[in-house]
Amino acid sequence: MAPAAITLAAEAPKLSSANTGFMLICSALVLLMTPGLAFFYGGMVRVKSTLNMLMMSFVSIGIVTILWVLYGFSLAFGSSNGFIGFNSDWLGMSNVGLTELWDGYTIPIFVFMVFQMMFAVITPALISGAIADRVKFSAWALFVALWLTIVYVPVAHWVWGADGWAFKLGVIDFAGGTAVHINAGAGALGVILVIGKRVGFKKDPMRPHSLPLVMLGAGLLWFGWFGFNAGSWLGNDDGVGALMFVNTQVATAAAMLAWLAYEKIRHGAFTTLGAASGAVAGLVAITPSGGAVSPLGAIAVGAIAGVACAAAVGLKFKFGYDDSLDVVGVHMVGGIIGSLLIGFFATGKGQSTATGVFYGDHSFTQLWKQFAGVGAVLGYSLVASAVLAFLLDKTLGMRVTEDEEVSGIDQAEHAETAYDFSGAGGGVVSSVSAALAGTSKKVDA
Repeated sequence: MAPAAITLAAEAPKLSSANTGFMLICSALVLLMTPGLAFFYGGMVRVKSTLNMLMMSFVSIGIVTILWVLYGFSLAFGSSNGFIGFNSDWLGMSNVGLTELWDGYTIPIFVFMVFQMMFAVITPALISGAIADRVKFSAWALFVALWLTIVYVPVAHWVWGADGWAFKLGVIDFAGGTAVHINAGAGALGVILVIGKRVGFKKDPMRPHSLPLVMLGAGLLWFGWFGFNAGSWLGNDDGVGALMFVNTQVATAAAMLAWLAYEKIRHGAFTTLGAASGAVAGLVAITPSGGAVSPLGAIAVGAIAGVACAAAVGLKFKFGYDDSLDVVGVHMVGGIIGSLLIGFFATGKGQSTATGVFYGDHSFTQLWKQFAGVGAVLGYSLVASAVLAFLLDKTLGMRVTEDEEVSGIDQAEHAETAYDFSGAGGGVVSSVSAALAGTSKKVDA
């Protein structure tokens, strides 16, 4: 993520319609990822939780959008200190000129703000997959608002703010390995350690109810991720965005194949769920590293992430934490891998001159910087998220009742079901009902 830069007045850039248009398209692509995530998660849960899963992502769009305009952007990207920012002109975005540029770049502040908004939208939505089936919708909505304010905003400032401590230290995070994926994954772990397991965890089958929906969601995520990653260079003038675009595709393909190979060896089958999960693991891992590594390095990043994340998703059964849809195993682990591998595979020819161990950094300088960023974000998000969940659980109550969970959270929280098999639109049940009705009429006659 390219932060604000300081340029001399004589070098002041001019608004570029090409870069502005490019960034608006990238912003729309990143927004598309949240409905894609909703479908991805929605297909992975049981029928009785489908709508709740969709709604947990969609409500994040509404809540985060408003809060980001009111104060989130100001606190995340304003200048103040290394831990939190502030700019009074950006509160409500009421004192920003239409053509006022983001410092050092050729796009308006409004464009940068809305691009960053889409990152802020999807990050808490990622957490929802870990707590599927069992959380009150009202408690989730309040959690999103609080988590954005207390966790996401400060971390985004650390990593991407011009005066953020991690940015000034030299931690590389091109598009969100720490600020988005480790942040969400560690946050998810913190929450599930507080709220506990689903009823029937490790006893009842909890298989995905719609693998086609999962594959649709994964496809939308893959498509939108090009905006997520390539757009994070904030322009298209020097080829770095193009490198990131290529590496996004390459790493994702490598991770998908590596995950499939792992599960074939380990479990004896190539599964569609494995293909979708592997692709997401690759997308996560290349997000922080894609601007620093070569395409060959991207293959390595993707392959390592594919195998490591495939192995990590099984840890919940070993250690007994109920990460419903593998947010910890894919996003936290994938984000850690992608961030740390920069310390090995950075070529010094992409977004910066920083190199990794395999390209001459035998003092491990960049690797230690990456460890510092990863450790700080992981620790802060884990603890802060757990505290938030604990406070909400002790006040509002985070979980639905056991009866509501067993009977179905969709009906309990939304008074709806995802699929109506008894309607007039057809299907097995409606056909049987029609046949029975016809028989009844004959008997009456």
